[in-house]
Parts: sequence; C-alpha cells; structure tokens
Amino acid sequence: MTDAMDKIAGLAPDDPIYAARRLRPEFVEGAELCRVAVLHPANGHGIDTGLRLSLAYRMAVLNADQSLIRDYGDQLSEIGASEELMALARGATDLAEPLATIARHVDLVTLTPIDAAASDIARLQSAGLTNPQIVALSELIAFVNFQTRVASGLRLMRSA
Repeated sequence: MTDAMDKIAGLAPDDPIYAARRLRPEFVEGAELCRVAVLHPANGHGIDTGLRLSLAYRMAVLNADQSLIRDYGDQLSEIGASEELMALARGATDLAEPLATIARHVDLVTLTPIDAAASDIARLQSAGLTNPQIVALSELIAFVNFQTRVASGLRLMRSA
C-alpha cells in the first residue's frame, strides 16, 4: 500500500526505493501513524484539523517542498478552510491572536530552530495556549519538518 510519504516522494510500488522502504515496515507504518496522529488526532486539544493543515501548508512553503504544498493545499480545499486559515497557510503575519503567535513560533522553529528558547514557549502560553496545545503544536512542527526531510531524501535517492 502506498502511504503519504511515498506519495509526496513520488514513489510507486514498482520503484526500488519503495521496495527498500518496505524492508523496515515499522518505519513506514510508524511515519504514517504519526502523520495521522498529528493531523487528525482523536483528541485535538482545541487545535482543529483546519488549523493543523494550515500550519502544515505554511511549513511546506517555508521548506519550499512543492509536493507537500500541493498535498496540503488539496487537503485544505477538501475541508473548505476559512479565509483566515488560508491567510495563515499562505504566510500572513498580521493575524489575530493566538494565530499571530502560533505563526511566529512555527516560522521560528521551521526556519531557525537553534534560535528557539524557553521564552518562545512562554509567548505561546501568554497567547492563551494550554500545555497540551503547546505539545500538540510541537508535535505537528516536528512531524511536518521530518516529513519534508525524509521526502527530500527519498527523492534524491530516486534521482541517483
């Protein structure tokens, strides 16, 4: 079965890289389970799927990953994301709170994670995010950036 990582990396079942991924099925399954858990969790802790997809799209743009941009864009279209969420996805910074603080945090951790500090978590708390929401946001940021790097690596392997 083709999973989301195969899809964004452009892998098909007849591709040797696709077969190589299946040598470690626990990694294939784990990445897919993680994707579902961060984008469509059973308990979203008040961070709904639309916001999660908007942030994922934003990170895909920051990482200049055209496949992920298309994929997350399609998902945003499917759910009929609001104009506010589409503005967030497209990189707007002049947003109402807590979206402005969330956007700043996503951009910071995606582009310059070394600059992230405890004060950035305090900013999220000051914007009204709860600890479970901050953890959920952190998981989303980590996963989408992981997804970008793995897909990029798989594409490079295909091109070799």
